[in-house]
Amino acid sequence: MNYEVILIGGGPVGMMLAGELALAGVKVCVIERLTETTPYSRALTVHPRTLEILDMRGVKSKLIRKGRLLSRGHFAGLETPLDFSALDSSSNHTLFLPQSETEKVLEEWALSLGAEVRREVEALSVHQDEDGVDVKIAGPNGATTLRSAYVVGTDGARSLVRKHANISFEGTDATFTAILGDAVLSDLAPMSVLSRITAKGLVSIMPINEQVYRVLIIDMERRNISKDEPVTLEEFRSSIVRTTGSDLGLKEVNWLSRFGNATRQAGRYRNGRLFLAGDSAHIHFPAGGQGMNVGLQEAMNLGWKLAGAIKGWAPDWLLDSYHTERFPWNTALLRNTEVQTLLLDATPPIMELRSLLANLIQIPEANYQVAAQVSAMDVHYAPDPEAPPHPLNGKRLKDLPLKLKDGQLMNSYSYLNKGHFLLLNFHVKEQNSGQWATYSHLQVVHASLVEAEADWNDVHSVLIRPDGHVAWAISRSDPNPMQTISEGIARWCGNITNQEK
Repeated sequence: MNYEVILIGGGPVGMMLAGELALAGVKVCVIERLTETTPYSRALTVHPRTLEILDMRGVKSKLIRKGRLLSRGHFAGLETPLDFSALDSSSNHTLFLPQSETEKVLEEWALSLGAEVRREVEALSVHQDEDGVDVKIAGPNGATTLRSAYVVGTDGARSLVRKHANISFEGTDATFTAILGDAVLSDLAPMSVLSRITAKGLVSIMPINEQVYRVLIIDMERRNISKDEPVTLEEFRSSIVRTTGSDLGLKEVNWLSRFGNATRQAGRYRNGRLFLAGDSAHIHFPAGGQGMNVGLQEAMNLGWKLAGAIKGWAPDWLLDSYHTERFPWNTALLRNTEVQTLLLDATPPIMELRSLLANLIQIPEANYQVAAQVSAMDVHYAPDPEAPPHPLNGKRLKDLPLKLKDGQLMNSYSYLNKGHFLLLNFHVKEQNSGQWATYSHLQVVHASLVEAEADWNDVHSVLIRPDGHVAWAISRSDPNPMQTISEGIARWCGNITNQEK
């Protein structure tokens, strides 16, 4: 085989997954038809949960240096903002950063780990059999066929992989379109923010930097134009005038796009050796800037599972859990964006509903719940039915300050930089971890919590998955904790006899 995994599509999701696989020592290649990373801003928001998973891999700081941290977000542009600073996280903020920069950082990370990226190459067909997948490609050097054990389609809404995997793409077509652009608006004061919804439509303007603004417009006179019709400069100018009363000193346009509210989801995320992630698995109106973030979180979920299958330690059920874990949360995402889309109408009943909801999310508990949903901080997976019940099972891990045996202070995320499982043992008298040394993808840490955490008071030991979710936790009252730990490690990390030599 040429590769162990081929990724078709080199956007942020493809690059994130390439990095995850390369981190695990998988021979991975990204096929991308573009000559370089996108020059356009596109997805501008990196949400709190995404920042957490990037922190686990040591990438967060590289992104933060290039962007701007914001403590607030929005739901359907309601007047009451979402307060991300209230989230129980070390990343209780969003990062405002053009997608072009996010892609560059993720590609550099993937390449540094040994991933291969083939640019100016287009995938023409994908065919799987019992032993692998053939990918026919064409590029500057002509056409050829590559072979790999698995293929992941990170190739967007019109996914070739989804089509050749015979996976349905169920949902609804667009009922309206909107305009998105990056422009120089000289009549606005530097770093101004403008958000308005009237009978003429909706306009939202955010500064990318002191000169360039991101402009989103739903123009009631132009909302029925096909998304495939290019946006002209004059249309953009006239829509700004209609929705704001002025062209705001429009001087220069860097990028224009039209998009709709089509909402679709793949019927399944896996067919044999073929997988889907990102826009190839689901599309929706980009309300709240959630799309790219969900794709990056899917890459984090799938990467270590694919690596485990390739390296031979993954149990049979693990690869199937990618679909079962991610599908329901993405369904919730689609409903979330559909609700926000409904709230973008300027009819009197909807305007009244917007006012009502804006008042409701002034209640801290309601604001927290919506902020957690938009930021994906509420994502948790079904508890392992084979593990002893515990409230932490399936939950996300926040970055816990730990005190090691020698008194050193460490944060839990630092132990996830290599993409391994992490066994945290809080019962320091029992330190017989030598029996687990054979597991090259498991790190054992004996520590105590620096600060009391209500959900963690009774925890004897906890196994953290490489994607930062709790595989299982056992309480201090467990009658035979060492046996429970050994059984739990064997279930999730494979039997010792299956480990690489």
